[in-house]
Amino acid sequence: MQLDSKSPAVRIDDLTKRFGDFVAVDHVSIEVRPGEIFGFLGPNGAGKSTTIRILCGLMAPTSGKATVAGFDVATQPEDIKRHIGYMSQKFSLYDDLTVEENIEFFGGVYGVTPEKLAEREEYVLKMAGLEDKRKMMTRLLAGGWKQRLALGCAILHEPPILFLDEPTSGVDPIARRSFWELIYQLSESGHTIFVTTHYMDEAEYCHRIALMYGGRVIALGSPAELKKSLGVGHLLNLETSDLLTSMTTLEGKGLLDIAVFGGGLHVKVEDEAAAVPVIRGALDAAGITIVKLEPITPSMEDVFVSLIEQEEKAAA
Repeated sequence: MQLDSKSPAVRIDDLTKRFGDFVAVDHVSIEVRPGEIFGFLGPNGAGKSTTIRILCGLMAPTSGKATVAGFDVATQPEDIKRHIGYMSQKFSLYDDLTVEENIEFFGGVYGVTPEKLAEREEYVLKMAGLEDKRKMMTRLLAGGWKQRLALGCAILHEPPILFLDEPTSGVDPIARRSFWELIYQLSESGHTIFVTTHYMDEAEYCHRIALMYGGRVIALGSPAELKKSLGVGHLLNLETSDLLTSMTTLEGKGLLDIAVFGGGLHVKVEDEAAAVPVIRGALDAAGITIVKLEPITPSMEDVFVSLIEQEEKAAA
């Protein structure tokens, strides 16, 4: 099935989900375009997975409205399930079946006819690079291969929309990169991909991103747009002989922001030429050795940290 290119693949209007007094999804509104790779970025507990479950027809919203492939999540969940593929971080595979048997089982679950299943099975094995592993027990597959098999099983019935909930959790970086290459191929062939992740680098692969925090969407746009949202200023990477003392030493020196990143600091400044001598002078006076001080391009992690800090300051 192909989606109408003029209508949103997914439309969410003021969607809310409560569990007692706890608000898991707080008045979320989003539209996802056909063929788009749309990312839900945020920490664990932000409301990403709950939203996905509602969109997949697995959970009813408390209020608001959402449609997937034109079907209403509250009144047409079974229609939605026939038009989507779903893959969770648990992969939902059967370890006591072979690769081939898993594909055949899920083909039956999705109602793929026997005549069509043989063709789709070969497609999935080729797409996932599992042609020489078709007789292998699934439990013997490495995490990256299980991941590819789970994706293949999710698209057996050729759904126009795919929901991938933390699909790269627990696999190595090489397998993650390889998996994203598959996602791009599916997007180019017309699939709409809705993916949740807490890996900041993966957000760079999405066409657009919604950043969720505390059940709300606090930012929405392309990676480039969200980086621009950091506003005026330049970003410096600072590595020193004493990270924590460096932070306290630089407070009150007219810098826009200082945040810990890995083994160093990301320092946001308004004027790089003016700020660098101030930083060097302050740290030298404190007896702190500068290992590295250089300008860098903001990452999605910088965007994430900056926006979360803004939210927490507003809440305080």
